[in-house]
Amino acid sequence: MPPVIEVRNLHKRYDDKIAVDDVSLTVREGEIFGILGPNGAGKTTTVECVEGLRVPDRGEIRVLGLDPLHDRAELTRRLGVQLQAGHLPERLQVAEALQLYSSFYPRPADWRALLDGLGLADKAKTRYAKLSGGQKQRLSIALALIGGPRVAILDELTTGLDPQARRDTWDLIEGVRSRGTTIVLVTHFMEEAERLCDRLALIDAGRVVMVDTPAGLTERARIGQRIRFRPSRPVDDRLLTSLPDVSGVTRQGELVVVNGNDNALNAVTTVLARNQIVAEQLRVEQASLEDAFVRLTGRRPDGPDPR
Repeated sequence: MPPVIEVRNLHKRYDDKIAVDDVSLTVREGEIFGILGPNGAGKTTTVECVEGLRVPDRGEIRVLGLDPLHDRAELTRRLGVQLQAGHLPERLQVAEALQLYSSFYPRPADWRALLDGLGLADKAKTRYAKLSGGQKQRLSIALALIGGPRVAILDELTTGLDPQARRDTWDLIEGVRSRGTTIVLVTHFMEEAERLCDRLALIDAGRVVMVDTPAGLTERARIGQRIRFRPSRPVDDRLLTSLPDVSGVTRQGELVVVNGNDNALNAVTTVLARNQIVAEQLRVEQASLEDAFVRLTGRRPDGPDPR
């Protein structure tokens, strides 16, 4: 089966800044595909070209076999979009907005069910201007899904939501996918990407660094274990950094943090025992997606693109 989204050699420049530099990716039907990258890496520009909201300088894009620019009207009926930032008329009520948007589609979703699922049922008669930032975000998600789209593109899905609302939204998105909608999720939240995404494209400085599952990205970053402990007496970092299985040692107050390969725990505890040092409050952590992100891009997910 052909991919529902195919991007080939996409390039977009703003004056002297290259925002997207030869990006290629494919999205399979029925998956949740994540686009992950630091702020300013080109994520939003990429999906805005896919949505037909921006004109690329060069490259080829197909969404459900359609060209986002030439087949805009047809694609709009099949594609749901949640923009990173958007506004509605201030006096428009929540229910009015959903009823209006549902009238644009031949087979819309049940807007009342969306209200319930996104925790907005008690805000149905509230004007847009009176909504909090998180409530506006949830309404934008509902509007993206109101048409029952085959593909939904969600840009920074849960920005501004509290932790419980974020998890409720994740449950809703998983339910939408289970009913056959393919989802493209732009995010810099590591927990969100690990929870929701089947595959991820890691974008850095306008280029695709790697495409893989969340677990695959972590494995390919070649990060082993992180060991934290409080030594029973002072320990010289050189005692640990001299071990071939250890890649680095840092301090967090009284805690010693050791990074190393899968044999690092055995090597560290052995050398500590040999020197009569007890590793108190010992904790071993496996590498996370955030660790892989930092290793592959050289910066944290919420940090800016240095260009």
